[in-house]
Amino acid sequence: MDSPENFEQQPLKEFTEKAYLDYSMYVILDRALPHLADGLKPVQRRIVYAMSELGLTALAKYKKSARTVGDALGKYHPHGDSACYEAMVLMAQDFSYRYPLIDGQGNWGSADDPKSFAAMRYTESRLTAYAHTLLAELSLGTVDWTDNFDGTLKEPQRLPARLPNILLNGTMGIAVGMATDIPPHNLPEVADACSHLLDYPDCTLEDLLQFIQAPDYPTEAEIISSKEDIEKIYRTGTGSLKTRATYQLEDGAIVITALPHQVSGAKLLEQIAAQMQAKKLPMIEDLRDESDHENPTRLLIMPRNKRLDVEATMSHLFATTDLEKSYRVNMNMIGLDGRPQVKNLLTILQEWLTFRLDTVRRRLQQRLDKVSARLHNLAGLLIAYLNIDEVIAIIRTEDEPKVQLIRRFALTEIQAETILELKLRQLIKLEEMKLRSEQTQLEKEQLTLEKTLATPRLLNRLVKKEINKDKQSYGNPRRSPLVNRKSAQLLEANTLIVNEPLTVILSQKGWIRAAKGYDIAGESLSYRAGDGYLTAVKGRTTQPVCILDSTGRVYTLNSHDLPSARTQGEPLTGRLNPPAGAEFSYLLTGEAEDWYLFASNAGYGFLVQLKELQSKNKAGKAVLTLSADAGVLPPLKITNDQALLAVATLQGRLLLFPLTELPALSKGKGNKLIQIPPLDFAHKTDAVVALACVSVTAPLKIMAGKRHLSLKESDIGLYTSTRAKRGSLLPAGFRRVDTIITESDTI
Repeated sequence: MDSPENFEQQPLKEFTEKAYLDYSMYVILDRALPHLADGLKPVQRRIVYAMSELGLTALAKYKKSARTVGDALGKYHPHGDSACYEAMVLMAQDFSYRYPLIDGQGNWGSADDPKSFAAMRYTESRLTAYAHTLLAELSLGTVDWTDNFDGTLKEPQRLPARLPNILLNGTMGIAVGMATDIPPHNLPEVADACSHLLDYPDCTLEDLLQFIQAPDYPTEAEIISSKEDIEKIYRTGTGSLKTRATYQLEDGAIVITALPHQVSGAKLLEQIAAQMQAKKLPMIEDLRDESDHENPTRLLIMPRNKRLDVEATMSHLFATTDLEKSYRVNMNMIGLDGRPQVKNLLTILQEWLTFRLDTVRRRLQQRLDKVSARLHNLAGLLIAYLNIDEVIAIIRTEDEPKVQLIRRFALTEIQAETILELKLRQLIKLEEMKLRSEQTQLEKEQLTLEKTLATPRLLNRLVKKEINKDKQSYGNPRRSPLVNRKSAQLLEANTLIVNEPLTVILSQKGWIRAAKGYDIAGESLSYRAGDGYLTAVKGRTTQPVCILDSTGRVYTLNSHDLPSARTQGEPLTGRLNPPAGAEFSYLLTGEAEDWYLFASNAGYGFLVQLKELQSKNKAGKAVLTLSADAGVLPPLKITNDQALLAVATLQGRLLLFPLTELPALSKGKGNKLIQIPPLDFAHKTDAVVALACVSVTAPLKIMAGKRHLSLKESDIGLYTSTRAKRGSLLPAGFRRVDTIITESDTI
């Protein structure tokens, strides 16, 4: 058993902190973040390199993807096969990558469902022509190599990218404590910016923005962010970008022709259909998906009529669906110093050009070394040709011909070894002429290489020439147009609802429902056992309905989404939160500017507009303040021709006074309507029993049981006075008033 001295002891806090930091740095540097040089994460770099080792160039035959994944995992990337294959699929999807690195054959997913790709045993793949820009200079001494995970093979630390792939394809990734979201860009624009930066190293970001106007996504959706917002993104390296679908009109239908990046057409139609089912898009009749190979995106929105305001409707859809989408931009990457950092556009291009110039310099230096070595050998061979007889004699007679050749002709060991390896057939005169010709050409090349390496201006010119050549080979026009658009606006609620007549019915137990039209009789509907009809109100589907309870609180519901009258409705307590013991009593609806009279049987009341009653609070809004033992009277709707308020009490008194004497309040107890002795109200021997709003000339009918009393204009004057008076007694036999009825009554 090992002694304690053989173990290292460390506080748990320090160990866990170090372990977590080590893991974090591994995820950041070796998994999630791309490198600025080639724009690839390690898994992507290893897949591309493995495919190049398999000879899967753009001109090669396709090979099963499982072979590529197997080589990548077995040789370079010891991780899960499904994750590796998903990374490979992403590089093959032309709707995910602006410039795909892999040319796939088979089912590689679709824009509607990017993860619907077939298994790796079914699909086949090879590299695209664009991938050649990452691999072309790999064997020219341009990169550093490192051991693979088991030390049996070498793999490149970076690929010698001839273009700034970090910007062209962008990437997304989540590490520990940081993430990256780099949007794709257009190759010709980025190439022109690089060329300008090579010509003018001291140029500013504003100069580069003349070439790179905005990112360029694989879809043709419009980029609608302002130039100021885009400039801020490129200046800071972070921000957000808005894109919007494009549409056109065909025979009255709205045809969506391009969707934002990574937006599924099927899911988008589900979003619109959900609004249609919720009756929030009454102007739309149907949806159709006519997408095919010729038209990858063709979604039809069929309006109900030709009078549709297309611009307003689409603006609403932009605001409520993925037809308009925002993308987070966070240009976080591993720089040339090996550290992760959020970089702005100017810094990215400057660092990448530094990498590219160093790569080209290494390539030229390796070529110069090879040319110099060959010229060195050629010099020795030409000496041998000039002294061929003596050389042959030395070789035939000397025991150590190599030493003698070096001593006799002042050769190096390499030159002597080259002479000794000559074949007899190469001793002909024609071969000597070839060597002299080769020497002349190589000397010219050597001079050019040395001059280029020694002159930064010539090196910049070479890099610029190669970038422009790749621009001609792989560049294509911008796909995502940069357009100025107005901000998306939600349609007003009334616009989204079909304006239809509606009758709202409330039961005694507080169950509510609604029926289209006004020809519905609430008493004729079926109710739950122990329940029955209480009240109803006629309105429109575009008008909210207000519910007044027995405590004076008012609640508001949208009438268009109430349950159908074909059912028994639903309890209001499921939607509202009334105080304990409160009972729902009355319904109100109408225009927001309508006036109502709120009153209690204690003889107090005030005027209030319907808009003052509305509240989004489930607990409602306290509107009518009740004194002890007071109850709520039915609210009265006021019309323009009604000038008087008629108040009848339990003791048979009637008072009429002008409505102008009542205050207009949003809530409260109100002013006294009629004088009721406090003791009489306390002993429940007197209270207000009926109210009515009448015009001066309208006849008035007092209902007392089965009897009624008609009061004409001349009789009304007998009961008319000022507010808060006691009122006059009605004739004997008519003092137990039930209701007051007038021709203009709207109760």
